[in-house]
Amino acid sequence: MAARLDDGSELTENHEINVTPFIDVMLVLLIIFMVAAPLATVDVPVDLPGSTASAAPRPDKPLFVTVGGDLSISVGEEKVERDALAGRLDAATGGDKDERIFLRADRTVAYGDLAEAMNLLRAAGYLKVALVGIEQAAAPAPAGG
Repeated sequence: MAARLDDGSELTENHEINVTPFIDVMLVLLIIFMVAAPLATVDVPVDLPGSTASAAPRPDKPLFVTVGGDLSISVGEEKVERDALAGRLDAATGGDKDERIFLRADRTVAYGDLAEAMNLLRAAGYLKVALVGIEQAAAPAPAGG
């Protein structure tokens, strides 16, 4: 409760809200989100193909396995050798073979190379694999009759 001194004889209540603390809190939150947002993205550059499928819900911390245009494999943002992939996945998931793995591949990666990456995941014991693509609008159906 705030008080205002008018003539010194009587204290009256001031019914105005001081918004300065609210603005200060909002600016601090804005700065925190501006710093944290770039840290939440994956920085392995790939040119993903488009998909017209509806987007499925994604977990809070998805585990991405990326096949780059040069056929290198990355877990998260760290490049790994093909023979060390199983050990790196076990370390990232804590040995939980039921965790869903999100597989991303560059548009230039051949189908056979992508299938080989999926075989590596299967050999490591990870059977829940989700393919990642860029959402696109559905193409119109061809006119026929």
